[in-house]
Amino acid sequence: MRVGLLSDTHIPIAEPVLPSAITEAFRGVDLILHAGDIYTLTVLDELQRIAPVLAAMGDDDYVNMLADDRMKQEHILKLHGLRLQLIHERPYSYISVSGQSRHSAGQDIYDAPDIVVFGHEHRAVVQRDGDILFINPGSPTFPDYCRGPGTVAILNIDSGEVQVHILQL
Repeated sequence: MRVGLLSDTHIPIAEPVLPSAITEAFRGVDLILHAGDIYTLTVLDELQRIAPVLAAMGDDDYVNMLADDRMKQEHILKLHGLRLQLIHERPYSYISVSGQSRHSAGQDIYDAPDIVVFGHEHRAVVQRDGDILFINPGSPTFPDYCRGPGTVAILNIDSGEVQVHILQL
């Protein structure tokens, strides 16, 4: 499975529309995950022309956007046997201790995700912490809070094996 990842598009503030380079970068993906700070649902509509889209609510997004079925505070997905969490801000409740993943109060350790896709920081991150792979695709339009070409990511999952590629636009 090939998944396109992006976050923090800030359309139309950072750029008037999504960069066309995203269409090329996401050519052939099975799913697109947007980790929030979208600003306008037309972004999801444009991405939907490429592949099915799910999005996490960003801290700068509008509450009425949750009326769209593609938007949630967080999505928990099962992709080829791996549990993926899509959320806007990195959850710091999953911290590695001796190779074991901690969990939030009331959350079963077996519910901890294998992969966390997040945004908010406007910089690309691929980092393993214990059993969890954290991925921030960065921002395609507002990297490091500066206008200009940024990054997206491609997540490949095949037979439980995971590869992440950060793409500079």
